[in-house]
Amino acid sequence: MTATLHAFADDAAPAGRLAAALGIACVGLDSHRFPDGEHRVTAGETTPTALLYRTLADPDARLVELLLAADALRRRGATRLVLVAPFLPYMRQDTEFAPGEAVSQQVIGRLLGQAFDAVLTVDPHLHRTPDLAAVLPGAISISAAATIAHALRGMLPADAVLVGPDAESRPWVAAVAKPLGLHFMVATKQRHGDRSVTITLPPIGPRPALLVDDMLSSGGTLIACAQQIRAGGATVAGAAVTHCLASAADLASLGAAGITPLIASDSIPGPAATIALAPALAAAIRQHGLT
Repeated sequence: MTATLHAFADDAAPAGRLAAALGIACVGLDSHRFPDGEHRVTAGETTPTALLYRTLADPDARLVELLLAADALRRRGATRLVLVAPFLPYMRQDTEFAPGEAVSQQVIGRLLGQAFDAVLTVDPHLHRTPDLAAVLPGAISISAAATIAHALRGMLPADAVLVGPDAESRPWVAAVAKPLGLHFMVATKQRHGDRSVTITLPPIGPRPALLVDDMLSSGGTLIACAQQIRAGGATVAGAAVTHCLASAADLASLGAAGITPLIASDSIPGPAATIALAPALAAAIRQHGLT
């Protein structure tokens, strides 16, 4: 066996799909939480190359477990340790905007770079950083655009338009639209706070519009964008995102705003996570010789 995949219980389903796509074993990681809040992580038997699958949504609760798991696998004999983190957090803060602010991108990059020999992720939320490898030397990031496009095939009429909520989404929305042969447009966004934005969008006309983005957190941006779509004479045909971080209350607000269906990749478990990334992740692992 060339490699073994390891995962915590809450990642068992997507990790199992990836292991099956790679044709390797998936071995569970045991995590025990003591009354004082500390964790004890135990790894099962492994191979010299060990893949550790971990989505890092709710990162503050998972990063310590992840680092302990890396140490446990090294102690089990892994000499090459690869982190497969479909969602990679703390990539947005890439500079010091005010005196004394921590630059989280650099902090998390150093932590993961020290613990793992390679990191594979999907659509990292980078702003001014052109390449994830600048943060994590040798890191590999892939796009879920082709996977999302495949999931959307046949769901939309030929006159549908894909709408990105801001300028940063343009390359990603274009990559989803191209294989589907659909038109796309991108809104202008002005942010006023964590949950307050103003969206400007040219009139679309009487046709269906699907919202497309790489990440959905509270959903406020998509709701504001949906309002502009309807004001421009179009109908909202739902939304497709790579990473869905929305809470149950946020999902309810999106539904109340008529943004249905909402589909997302399984980078983060949840009711919207219906699109499996396993084939794309397996292809990238093989392409880069990570097993």
